[in-house]
Amino acid sequence: MADVVLYTRKFCGYCSAAKSLLRKKNVNFREFDGTYDNDVRKEMIQKANGASTFPQIFINGEHVGGCDELHALEQAGKLDPMLDG
Repeated sequence: MADVVLYTRKFCGYCSAAKSLLRKKNVNFREFDGTYDNDVRKEMIQKANGASTFPQIFINGEHVGGCDELHALEQAGKLDPMLDG
């Protein structure tokens, strides 16, 4: 199973939607909450090459983007192969 990491914040509908999709696929993920933790936010921005919106999602160390990009991968049939790796 893939190593999936999400940087999220509380009260974020996009974060909830991304987590919902991953849960529907029975994917375990590690979540880092940047709501009140500036160090987590700075780490996310650095790893995501400057992207500062939530969520930011990484699969096997590869930055895939946010919720919209995750759902686009699913629509294109590319998410499952990434998750199987």
